[in-house]
Amino acid sequence: MDKVNFTELANSEIRSLSPYQPGKPIDELAREFNLNPDDVVKLASNENPMGPSDKALLAIKAGLNNLTRYPDGNGYELKLALSNKLSIDIEQITLGNGSSDILEFIVKCFVSKEDEVIVSQHAFAIYGLVTQVVGGRVVQVPAKNWGHDLDAMADAVTDKTKIIFVTNPNNPTGTWNSKKQLEAFLKKVPANVVVLLDEAYFEYVDETEYPSGLEYLQAFPNLVVTRTFSKAYGLAALRVGYGVCSSEIANLMNRVRPPFNVDTLALAAATACLKDANYVKQSKELNDSGLAQLQAGFEQLNLSWIPSVGNFICFSIPGRAMQIFQGLLSLGVIVRPVANYEMPDHLRVSVGTQFENQKFLLALKNLLEA
Repeated sequence: MDKVNFTELANSEIRSLSPYQPGKPIDELAREFNLNPDDVVKLASNENPMGPSDKALLAIKAGLNNLTRYPDGNGYELKLALSNKLSIDIEQITLGNGSSDILEFIVKCFVSKEDEVIVSQHAFAIYGLVTQVVGGRVVQVPAKNWGHDLDAMADAVTDKTKIIFVTNPNNPTGTWNSKKQLEAFLKKVPANVVVLLDEAYFEYVDETEYPSGLEYLQAFPNLVVTRTFSKAYGLAALRVGYGVCSSEIANLMNRVRPPFNVDTLALAAATACLKDANYVKQSKELNDSGLAQLQAGFEQLNLSWIPSVGNFICFSIPGRAMQIFQGLLSLGVIVRPVANYEMPDHLRVSVGTQFENQKFLLALKNLLEA
């Protein structure tokens, strides 16, 4: 059989992409450095360090007997629970295999070749990836103080613009935009341009002027709000998120949504988690104390950082970021380099338990003083 170069056969949009690089898994690092996995601390992927909710575990256990059956393709019980909790109509909800699913659906619905999608510098890499897959053009607007310059993003709109992605708070920088800024931005964006507001970390924010995107859905039918159960609800391994928008846009997204995209155990666990307000409260309290612990540690080490309202924080080590990253790996601590976000002098560390944070800070101190 003749040898075929399948890379040349692939769509040109795919050939130009690089795979998304997640945080290094614990087992991979343990193999690489001959470490005991139990001694490795992973602070690279903004995961919840508390462990899952007891209510989620009970729901998962109850669902194990139904593994031979396909999930509820409409996710009715979870949608009903979200509808009641958020005071929205079921028809406004689209469920995803993580909120990243919703990002892909919205691009598939509205973006074709040569269409433009606007993103901010230092914003979540997936926005650009899903746009490039369909042949769209990514327009990156320079950041302002490491965050979204919403005025400049609105000014970047052309007749080719289909979607603007806004992350609030932003990953990986932890910055946020206020109610006043968001309202002014939404008023400036043309009604035929979709605004996707990614609120994956909203549960961690405790700022009076922080806006909830859901409050603007009625006034702005072009708005789509995405949220996730991966962070504050601690269900990252189950991959379940959702989008809230007008019923018209939700209907379009459900046309491109794969059947059974959210599995039975994820649906059950997420539904149960919505009834566990105490778990989310404890998650936020742990995060608040962890952020304070990390910031105090950076101050003692004379390191600068970007103030964050998420469950992660970026700190600066000019000229040595990758060297320190590799050194931390050798000591069993996984953080996240962000050079691919045009931040070569920064590393991002997720908030862990008090013990995990301290192990990271001690390892960082040893490396800086070596």
